[in-house]
This record gives sequence, C-alpha cells and structure tokens, in this order.
Amino acid sequence: MDEMMELNLDFLESDCSPEESRPGAVDDGNGERAQCRERKTSTAQFRRAWSESKLLEILPVDLRDGYSYHCISGGNIDSLSYLKHIIRLQPLDYCLFSTWCMAEEDVRQFGEWTESGKIGRLDAYVGEIFPGSYAKQHKALRPIVAATGGRVCVFRNHAKIYAGTGPKFCFAVESSANINTNPRTENTTIHIGADIFEFYKEFFDGIKSYTKDFPNWKPYGSK
Repeated sequence: MDEMMELNLDFLESDCSPEESRPGAVDDGNGERAQCRERKTSTAQFRRAWSESKLLEILPVDLRDGYSYHCISGGNIDSLSYLKHIIRLQPLDYCLFSTWCMAEEDVRQFGEWTESGKIGRLDAYVGEIFPGSYAKQHKALRPIVAATGGRVCVFRNHAKIYAGTGPKFCFAVESSANINTNPRTENTTIHIGADIFEFYKEFFDGIKSYTKDFPNWKPYGSK
C-alpha cells in the first residue's frame, strides 16, 4: 500500500490553450437559474494525494492569479481541507460555501474562523433536506452565519463550492466532496481569479431561500 501511495503522489504541469471569456446567465422567472462562463486558464497544475497531510505538502503556498489546481484524492480528505489551505495563506473578507450536508465539527470550524476574524462575512448554501435531516447542524450554523451579516440559504442544492476573496487573491473551489469527512475518491479544483469568484457569487446571490429566517439579508458588497 505504501508503495502504491508513493506512485500516486507526483504531479504534472501542462499548458492549456487560452480561451476567450464570455459570461452568460439564464433565469426562467421561477427562481431556477443556469449560468456558464468560459474562462482563460494560463496554466493547469495536476496533483494527487491520499491523505490530508499529504495534500498540505503538495498544494503550493503561492497560489497564482489565473491558475487552476486540479486535485484527485482518496482517503481521509474532504472539501474543507482545501479551504483550510487557503485560509492558511490569507484571511478572507468574504466566503460563501455550498454543500448538501456537513458535520457538527465542520460547523464549529466555521464558528472558530468567524470568531477569530479569519472569515469576515460568511454565506451558506445548503440542500433542501438540511433543516430536517441535519437539524442540529442547521440550528448551530444559523447564528454563526448571522453574526457576520450573512445568511443560510436552503434550496434544491447539491453543488459543492467555496468562493471567496481576501487581501492576496480571489478564488473558487469546485469539489465532488461535501463538507464532511468521506473516505472515497473525490475530485477538487482550486481556481484563482476575481472573475471565477464573481461568477459563483453572482449565481448564489440570486438564489431565493425556502426558509424566511434571514429577511434583511443583502448580498455582500451591496449598499
């Protein structure tokens, strides 16, 4: 097993052809949204890991604007590990996350980050089953998010996304993994750039929540 792990811990770098960037969005008037963006990526970096500790070793400290970092992982790695790496590099003025489910320890982690100032404003986007099937997590998450001026938005959601901005860079993380530890193979891509951050923020800002417990919520940055 150790030999197999070593074989899967290398990484490759390759150049991608530049593409013109064209944003587009569609709303059918019933709150159903679709959005697509074609984005130029100067360089893609590919990395593989089998544990969270190895993930920290292979992710670069210098995440460069316009670059994407594609990861495939197995073992004890969830999508929150990638956000942890970004927060090690910079505090976040704003962060949104989207998930189907999450554990109580993950809610506590967000609480620690907001209380310590590592995340300023936080918005949370969860699946429609979250208030019922994950009632403890939902109850604990709401005051944490509300304290930052954000909202917990409940809707028909299965996307796994982080997007945020800080003093060094803007980013988005796309992952097949939920915010909970899952010993399965998962794919995750980190994109660095203001355009990809704005792409996801614009989409999630337009979602209408099934619940009405954040009536005074306004998108981050709006006056």
